[in-house]
Amino acid sequence: MADNEALDINSMGDQVANGEDNTPAAGLISQYVKDLSFENPNAPAIYQNPTAPAVDVQFNIGTAQVGEEVHEVVLKIDVKAEADGQTAFIVDLTYAGLFGLRNIPAEHVQPFLLGEAPRLLFPFARRVLSDCVRDGGFAPLLLEPIDFAQLYMQQAEAQTAGTSTEVGHA
Repeated sequence: MADNEALDINSMGDQVANGEDNTPAAGLISQYVKDLSFENPNAPAIYQNPTAPAVDVQFNIGTAQVGEEVHEVVLKIDVKAEADGQTAFIVDLTYAGLFGLRNIPAEHVQPFLLGEAPRLLFPFARRVLSDCVRDGGFAPLLLEPIDFAQLYMQQAEAQTAGTSTEVGHA
């Protein structure tokens, strides 16, 4: 019976003989506003314009390894709103997070950093952006959820097919 118990413990695969943990783990260490800019160049006249502004949203994702097992993921969101040829507002938000990755196979690091990590950061960046626009005197801007994993897959397929593109969305 003792032999069966020893076999079960050894078959778990979570620790090697020296006790080192080799279980894959990924976690959000911290998240923060790295840069935020709001411009309202035509105030107060823009508030008299009854036309709802047309909003253009662009985003990009960047990554950098900042430690042995730590990566920074940066979500850059640029918004420009115009009404009748006048700029209503411009918002530039750079929202970032630090992610700890341990025992993650190399082929899974990039998909995590460009697909899953932005998905975790986006709701918080969305709230910062919405509050900023509201505090600037406009109706809050609520961005639709974005499927970052699907965007990553599309871009990876495009690169495999020979087309070079940046991870981003218009």
